[in-house]
Amino acid sequence: MAGGNLEQRVTALEAEIELLKNRIMDREDKKDGWRAMVGAFLNDPYYEQAMKLGREYRESLRPKKKKKKKKK
Repeated sequence: MAGGNLEQRVTALEAEIELLKNRIMDREDKKDGWRAMVGAFLNDPYYEQAMKLGREYRESLRPKKKKKKKKK
């Protein structure tokens, strides 16, 4: 009976090791997930428009430059 108990424990440990390996692999896949997005908006007119509008908005928040007065 002790052999059966040991066999069950080994089977449980093997299952847990497999689970941990899968978790590690999932984390590694997610770490470089941003690379899948590179170029995703290439030649997308909506993206270009959104970037243009965002740039214009940020520029509108900047303080205006003061004009220099000419000395007479």
